[in-house]
Amino acid sequence: MEIIRLELVFFISASLLFTLLNFSQVESSHFYRRNEPWTRAEEDDVIQARRESVGTCDLSNGTWVYDVSYPLYDPDSCPYLSQAVACRRNGRPDSDYEKWRWEPHACSLPRFDALKFLARMRTKRIMLVGDSIMRNQWESLVCLVQGVLPTGRKAVSYNGPTISFHALDYEVRIEFSWAPLLVELKEGPGGEKTLHLDLIEGNAKHWKGADILVFDSAHWWTRTRVWDNYMLGNRVYKNMNSMVAYQLGLTTWSRWVDLNLDQNQTRVIFRSMSPRHNRENGWKCYNQKFPLAVVGHPRETEQLHILKQTLRKMRFPVYLQDITTLSAYRRDAHPSVYRRFVNKKVSRGHSPDCSHWCLPGVPDTWNEMLSAMI
Repeated sequence: MEIIRLELVFFISASLLFTLLNFSQVESSHFYRRNEPWTRAEEDDVIQARRESVGTCDLSNGTWVYDVSYPLYDPDSCPYLSQAVACRRNGRPDSDYEKWRWEPHACSLPRFDALKFLARMRTKRIMLVGDSIMRNQWESLVCLVQGVLPTGRKAVSYNGPTISFHALDYEVRIEFSWAPLLVELKEGPGGEKTLHLDLIEGNAKHWKGADILVFDSAHWWTRTRVWDNYMLGNRVYKNMNSMVAYQLGLTTWSRWVDLNLDQNQTRVIFRSMSPRHNRENGWKCYNQKFPLAVVGHPRETEQLHILKQTLRKMRFPVYLQDITTLSAYRRDAHPSVYRRFVNKKVSRGHSPDCSHWCLPGVPDTWNEMLSAMI
């Protein structure tokens, strides 16, 4: 590892490496209620896009409230749900996990209104970029809006790694683009996979022209590696500290945003990590019926710290949407064994999913926050 760090000294400044060694308390994201142009938020070291306004609302600090008026849509009437998150269809016997509403302490989070959302987004292109959990959020957003559209006035199209939902009467596109690492992962002639930490255009060419970009990149950097090598410039590395690699990948992404996007035309949001409840080999979330009453408040993770440091150095204003803590309460809301159809009897042969989220469910709240922000 020390050899790698020495070799990387030409690419990483001393200050960049210093950020890997320092941690600070988690700051909460805020929603600014008016629609003036965004500028950089400086005070209190909070990374967020700022609207000039006297009123702020910390959406990340609150509690889950049981609300019988939820969920916001009937999953059986949304044909865009993947089987892996359609827990009710897959035989999950309880449904209370669909009925919890997030209530911030300092204000109210507006209930999602599909018609108002579509009217505000008329002629716009919204793109969610990231991994399968971002796809989870995309499916939630599509299900939230599709119910108010006539059958013949909605469509889905595909373009490479991008899937687009079209609300035809509003000329709105809601898109998901697969890029779990943001930077490029390439396979060579012999099947060897290389993660190129300084290449991004192969993915980013699909992001251009979007009015609203929502990014996420977290889980793939800390999961079991699916590539053989790292590459930076002309140098190939068999091994690298995952957080050094994450720093380099985010730096490449931030540089692309700074050089290619116009803040008068595009809003950029970076969603924080979605928490997992994977202890006990994934069975930690099985058969859970209620949100946790309390979650710990540890010092911020190294990954979140690196993300915040990267955003602070950018010229382009990026909003950090903090969904981590509010989602951490919801141990009850993962698919668990109901990621595929279960015919009554559950056995240890069923592999539980404690990372993704049942729909309707927690990602609907993320999208209520997103709607309030934009």
